[in-house]
Amino acid sequence: MLRGMGGETQASRAASTDTVLLLDNVVKTYGPIRAVDGVSLAARPGEFIALLGPNGAGKSTLFQLLSGLFVADSGRIEVMGHDMARDPVPALARLGIVFQQPTLDLELTITANLLFHAGLHGIPRAVAQERIAKELARLGLTERAHDKTAQLSGGNRRRVELARALLHDPSVLLMDEATVGLDPASRSELLKLLLTMRAERGVAVLWATHLCDEVTDADRVIVLHRGKVLADSTPADLMAKAGTATIEQAFLAMTGTGRKPA
Repeated sequence: MLRGMGGETQASRAASTDTVLLLDNVVKTYGPIRAVDGVSLAARPGEFIALLGPNGAGKSTLFQLLSGLFVADSGRIEVMGHDMARDPVPALARLGIVFQQPTLDLELTITANLLFHAGLHGIPRAVAQERIAKELARLGLTERAHDKTAQLSGGNRRRVELARALLHDPSVLLMDEATVGLDPASRSELLKLLLTMRAERGVAVLWATHLCDEVTDADRVIVLHRGKVLADSTPADLMAKAGTATIEQAFLAMTGTGRKPA
């Protein structure tokens, strides 16, 4: 199994570093199927971590555990030191989440969608309006603030969902297959925005994808296959240790699937 430098896993070093997200030997089963099988990882402020795996690898199940939709059978999940099982409210409050399926109310304007989300987080209206204005300006959506989200392109809807996820100033941003349905230009723009924002804001990003070309600029790539972590390394180290010229080739070499991530 490929790991970080010196054979040490990222999670095993968590106790000696600043960690905003920690998973320690997390397991989730559905009958005889171990959808998540002993997954461990740790994320630091400002890190962009790509979670790469084919459909059925366990990415969505892992995100469901991270977002509190399901509870792990065993293991530990912490967000900013808050245990997800014992202390879920403050743990979830430090997460920003963009799900694979769109979750905006298409009948509301961009501003109304964001104000509703701010209210759920207890953000005072005046503070929320100021934050909304800043986020929309950063994302190039100021002139669309009062448009209904139904009028937006897929790429701009994702931008609104990103603004919503960042509105309460989270420590960790979870992006679950966030480019599904987007054209190549919109995919590229979204990735560039995230790479810039994580550097500016110090937010850790966990980016789940099945597309190899979306992980080349990540600080780390975690390869997930059949619920297990096969590798946790930089893109360059991943290819070097697998003896390949591309991430795609490294993935095929590690999993032995003989095909691309689906």
